[in-house]
Amino acid sequence: MSEAAEKMQPLDWQRMFIGDTEPLFLLEIAIRTGIIFLWLLFLLRITGKRGLAQLSPLELAIVIGLGSAAGDPMFYPEVPLTHAMLVLALVVGLQRLLAHFVIHNEAIETFVEGTPVELVRDGVIQHQGLERAKLSREDLFEALRAEHVRQLGQVERAYFEQDGHLSVFIHQEKDAAPPGLPVVPPWDLELPPPVTAGDPGPVACLNCGRVQDSAATACTCGTQNWTAATTDPLA
Repeated sequence: MSEAAEKMQPLDWQRMFIGDTEPLFLLEIAIRTGIIFLWLLFLLRITGKRGLAQLSPLELAIVIGLGSAAGDPMFYPEVPLTHAMLVLALVVGLQRLLAHFVIHNEAIETFVEGTPVELVRDGVIQHQGLERAKLSREDLFEALRAEHVRQLGQVERAYFEQDGHLSVFIHQEKDAAPPGLPVVPPWDLELPPPVTAGDPGPVACLNCGRVQDSAATACTCGTQNWTAATTDPLA
């Protein structure tokens, strides 16, 4: 047992609530809490939304902040309870203050919550949107299959929302869906068969999903890898 542990007196109310620090240290705790909270929020914002599930960056920041602040005083006798209580109050206060600004200021809302990202428009993959959302084409296809999409022609719009989920708008009428790039079965299991310039159309670009009448020319995305476009989503 260490010398410090031997000298520690049980039920020392001053140690439990105040500790051995100067009262001015409470101001330092407030400054530390504000800096770490804003830094954590900034880091969560720039790392993207993929791992946040239904939590916004602000909500995840408060969960982590509260968990960290509440954990240490439960295990370490040298951490005064007053310090932890101050940190918890400051984190909640900062969250409420920032939530107020988010509601009343669109610029702050955009910085904290982000904006929806368009991933598919009229059956064509928006690769810039995939890069912004930090998603791969396979991630997009997996999410579309979960929405019972079998080919990209069914998709009018697909958005990666602020909470990290995918919103998909598909043609309501079966006959209204144009042909598109097949996403079923998963490409990891079976790649779509390629087509050549002499094969009949329509064909779909394997890179972006754009459909044209034949494979004789390159796609507008700059590639020339084609497969037969699927017409019937239930085929």
